[in-house]
Formats: sequence, structure tokens, C-alpha cells
Amino acid sequence: MNVQWYPGHMVKAEKKIKENLSLIDLVIEIRDARAPLATANPRLDELASNKPRLVILNKADLADEEATSQWYETLNKSFLTIAFDSLSSNPRKVYDAINKLAEPIQKKREQKGLRRRSVRTMVIGVPNVGKSSFINRLAKRSAMKTGQKPGVTRGQQWLRVSKGIELLDTPGVLWPKFEKEETGLILAWIGCISDHVFDVLEVVLSLIKWLLANSPGTLVERYDLSLPLGDPLDIVKVVGTKRGCLLQGGKVDYEKAAYLLLGEFRSGKLGNFTLETPASV
Repeated sequence: MNVQWYPGHMVKAEKKIKENLSLIDLVIEIRDARAPLATANPRLDELASNKPRLVILNKADLADEEATSQWYETLNKSFLTIAFDSLSSNPRKVYDAINKLAEPIQKKREQKGLRRRSVRTMVIGVPNVGKSSFINRLAKRSAMKTGQKPGVTRGQQWLRVSKGIELLDTPGVLWPKFEKEETGLILAWIGCISDHVFDVLEVVLSLIKWLLANSPGTLVERYDLSLPLGDPLDIVKVVGTKRGCLLQGGKVDYEKAAYLLLGEFRSGKLGNFTLETPASV
């Protein structure tokens, strides 16, 4: 199944990002810790190649802890990297990382006889990786509108999150075409692509196949399934029956059951998963 999504507003958003790069000192790239490769926009290497970059592995609370450590070790070789949970992580480590990356810039200003100024950063990421929640955590208040669907942040806004640090939030931006089919599927699984542009049942069937191959006990435990497990469509049917996802006449509402499964996976109710390994790089 080939999932693609590149609506018109993303073209405009990327243009805005290009225009504002001259205003900022460094880029903060937010990735989903469950899919650090799929949520890395390859166009960022071109757009912001001359800017220092801080990579945030956000939603680390939903990812496999050991896998996040492996991703940290891999990514930290190229970019200063931090595993982060926007609900509970201490923002101090982010402040320190920003100031560390900006130190050469501040020293250049001093060498020119200029005073140090606030570090200006731009927060970039694909839709629904938690950019606004991350900024709220840094600002220690709900200063940005947040939501559980991609594309909540449409405009761009500056925010002072601490003394000496200013952030420019940007809308979530994907790229025109995913090279690999699994990239689109992973982005659909974790909610980075609008649910309205793909067949939710087909996407959930592919997710179930992944779970059967990597953690079959998860489905058995969560939905009290009997062994041996049937094919993915049978599993959706059983889950729909057990959870009351029914149409008139008692038939299973497969779409409703699929949304239930997808929602529970995204929220972590099925467990903590990392969908890619550093070997994928």
C-alpha cells in the first residue's frame, strides 16, 4: 500500500521556512522517537545545511527505551541529540544544548565588538511529532495550540521560552514523495499523515502484520485473543466484536474497529514500540 500526502499548504510552509532561515541561529529538528528515520525530512539537509542542528527524539515515553538509546548513539555522531518526553522531561537539558550550539555564534559577535543576544531558533518537524507540545514544555506554559492530528499549527509565531532563547514555530512539513513504501505506512501508523487520505483498514492490516512479526503477544494480551492468531482481518473482526464495534444486525464495523486499534497503538496502550532500528540508516 502506497501512502502519500503533500497538501498545498506544505508548499507554502516550506517557502516560509526558507525565507526565515536568515533570521535564526540554529535549527531544532523534532522527530518521533518511535520512527526517527521516517520522521526525518530529507529536505532539511538541503534547506538548513549551513545551520547548527539540535535533534529532539520526542515522544520517547512511547518508544522502546533500549532502541531510543541506540538511536541516540547513532544520531549524536552527526547532530547533538536529546531524547525527550514533552510531558515530563526537564527542559534544562534543551536550554543547555541550545546555548552550547550557539556559543560559537555568540563568540563571533563578541569578536566584532557586539553584545551577546538571545539565541534565535527554528523548530522544524513533520506533522504531529509534537512540536507545539515540545515548545509548551520549554516555555512551561501552554503557549501554543496543540492537538492529536497533523496540521494543527498553520502559522508561524515567535516565542521566548527562557531568558536568552527565542523559538520560531513552523507548520509540519513533509516532502513531495516518499522513496520507500514503508515510510508512508509508518507515518500513517503514528499519525503524521491525515487519516482522511488513506484507507484506515488497509493501514491497520499492515500494522497488525508488523505486530505479528515483532510482538504478537501484545495483541493477545491487550484484546484477550485466543491462539493461534488468525490473519490480520480476522484479528480486526475479533477485536471489533469484543469492543462493540458493530453495525446494525450485529455485523462488525471494520472501519470503526480499525480506528480503535490505530488509536490504541498511537497512544501507547498496546505498548512502547520503536518501528525502525539504526541499521535502517
